[in-house]
Amino acid sequence: MSATTVKKDTNFNMRMNKQKKASLEKLYEGLGMTLAEAVNIFFEKSLIEGGIPFDVRMPNYNRETIEAFKEAKEIMSGKVKTKSYGSAKELFDELDSE
Repeated sequence: MSATTVKKDTNFNMRMNKQKKASLEKLYEGLGMTLAEAVNIFFEKSLIEGGIPFDVRMPNYNRETIEAFKEAKEIMSGKVKTKSYGSAKELFDELDSE
C-alpha cells in the first residue's frame, strides 16, 4: 500500500504565529500543495531518514563573525552611533577622499 492510499485516521494539531502560517501557506501553494501536505511530506521523509531530514545544529561562527554580529546588534539598538549615507555613491566618494 503506498503512502497516498494509507487511511488517515488521526489528527495532529500545532500552534504557530498567524503571519508565519499565512506565509507558509502561500509558499506551499506556489509548490502546488497545502500546508498539511507539506507537513506530511516532512513526516514521511523523517521516517525514511530515521530522524529530522536535515542538519540541526548550532552554527559554528568564528570569532570575527561573532564580533560582527555583536557590533551589528549594538548599531541597531542605537548603542553605537554610525554615519549614514543617502546612496552608495556618497559612501564611496567619502572613502575615496580619505
